[in-house]
Amino acid sequence: MNNKVIFVLLISFVLLPLYASSAARLGGWIPITNIKDPHVVQIGEFTVSEYNKQTKSGLKFDSVVSGESQVVSGLNYRLVVAADDSGMSKNYEAIVWEELWQKSMNLTSFTPLLKNDRFF
Repeated sequence: MNNKVIFVLLISFVLLPLYASSAARLGGWIPITNIKDPHVVQIGEFTVSEYNKQTKSGLKFDSVVSGESQVVSGLNYRLVVAADDSGMSKNYEAIVWEELWQKSMNLTSFTPLLKNDRFF
């Protein structure tokens, strides 16, 4: 075999799995590995603040428990946030759509989780 054929085969074996794995994730939810990242925490704080504005509630943000992100026309974040509700810490699932180029966020869902509900 000549060197060009070997080179093309070698590159194919290296790049094909990378392409296949990235194509499978496109549009899918990807776990957030660093939930203490300042931007992730900022989004978590936004979810509680926005929920309070919409419902006239008095929740206080505690932390981001877990989360996933999804590439769409912008980014979707699905977070489990802990918030203080009248002295009791409770978990909520929040979904936020962020448009980075617009510097805007939109809370699309905020629901309480039961103790047996899954965390991501």
